[in-house]
Amino acid sequence: MGRDRETHILVGNSRDLLTRRSMLQRAGWMIAAAVPSRMAIAAQDSPKGSAGQSVSPVMGKLSTYMSEARDRKLPDEVVEKAKHHIVDTLAAMVSGSELPPGREAIRFARAYGGEKIATVVASNILCGPIEAAIANAELAHSDETDDYDPRSGGHPGCSIVPATLALGEQFGITGTHFLRAVMLGYDVGLRAVNTVGIGVSVKDTHNTLGTFGAAAAGGCVASLNPQQMRWLLDYAAQQSASGIAAWKRDTEHIEKGFVFAGAGARNGVTAALLVHSGWTGVNDILSGPDNFLESYAPQTDPTMLIDKLGEHYEVASVNIKKWSVGGPIQPTLDALENLLKRYPLDPDQVRQVIVRVATNGAAIVNNREMPDICLQHLVAVMLIDKIVSFRAAHDKARMQDPAILRQRAKVQLVPNEEFERLNPRRVAVVEVTVNDGTHLSERVEAVRGTVENPMTRDEVVAKARDLMAPALGAEASANLLKKLVGIENVKDIRELRPLLATSG
Repeated sequence: MGRDRETHILVGNSRDLLTRRSMLQRAGWMIAAAVPSRMAIAAQDSPKGSAGQSVSPVMGKLSTYMSEARDRKLPDEVVEKAKHHIVDTLAAMVSGSELPPGREAIRFARAYGGEKIATVVASNILCGPIEAAIANAELAHSDETDDYDPRSGGHPGCSIVPATLALGEQFGITGTHFLRAVMLGYDVGLRAVNTVGIGVSVKDTHNTLGTFGAAAAGGCVASLNPQQMRWLLDYAAQQSASGIAAWKRDTEHIEKGFVFAGAGARNGVTAALLVHSGWTGVNDILSGPDNFLESYAPQTDPTMLIDKLGEHYEVASVNIKKWSVGGPIQPTLDALENLLKRYPLDPDQVRQVIVRVATNGAAIVNNREMPDICLQHLVAVMLIDKIVSFRAAHDKARMQDPAILRQRAKVQLVPNEEFERLNPRRVAVVEVTVNDGTHLSERVEAVRGTVENPMTRDEVVAKARDLMAPALGAEASANLLKKLVGIENVKDIRELRPLLATSG
């Protein structure tokens, strides 16, 4: 039958039309998700893999580690750190629903949702796991609220957590399984991006982090064996072309959300589902002709992928943002908050504010048109409000408020080459001159929320509550946070669904 003459079937009382071909395709996916193929079950975990293909020691150790992650008990301090990042990322997803990228993500999921399997956060939508992963990842990186890796500049949580949630709902995993899958995603994704980041031959590596991290987490959710994990890494590598940094020109943050989060989450979930359904591939994409490392960073050391694997957990190197603003502004707000606590100045008492940050960071946040990445605007907000809330950081209309503009005119941003040499550590000096000539100065070496100056659980939860309550309501937010900090007690991750959803 020709494509233009396919039979259409009306399902129940719905007005959704499905082609016979699409119904067969969906049925195939559902069967594949429920029952591993004979090929996958029979795959042999031998040193040469399947079909006699050799496996390098690096791949052998990595794939075995990945396959055992589901049942590996994590140290208590790693579990606590994992909870912080899960809470922080889910809060970013919820708050993102009120921003343009998040609204577009929800619109996309509503239009192309597929099977009713996975939750789209802060909506009433259930859809297929791939679509849910894209949408929730875009929500998570709708702005600058989520966690970040200071070494690569990447944001691991915004792709890994949405991918794990989408597949977790499909497979009905426990809270402990969910947490361990997320941690495996951090371990693999961050090792991958920081390994190829040395001598990398591409312009941008954010999709590398997201794709490998989401794929590893997805493979753990699907309980893939070592052989399947090797194929999973193959399909991750084939999708991880990192592209170009043109996203910097997108003033709505929509493309950035896709590059940093949505694309990686989609790729990782796709890789996990393909391999789980029975697809095979190259046994070792890390060695041999045309391998991933040779293609991306020929000079790199492959053993970096397994260095201290199971001893050092990559989540320990990832920062949480106290402030829901661009990274270079974080130390500035810390410094100004410290000053205003010691010297509670009225904004009209301030004659001038000089801010010194690293040269590259200054270029990113200098008089930008988006409020959450405009340093001068946020300094003005801090002078008036004495705090910078999520809502204030995203109130674009307030950028034209005469009171804000009066304070903003006092702010001078000075790029500093010395601070540039301290990267990835973000340092800022804020100097305030008062009308009577008094000169105040504050230097911040370690921003609150960084590895060197971590936030407590109470601080992470307080930030999350501020982000979630406007979208979910205070009671639902409190109930969700209680579930998340006790996630090891969750029997089925789908228990989070009514707490994450809204009626609209």
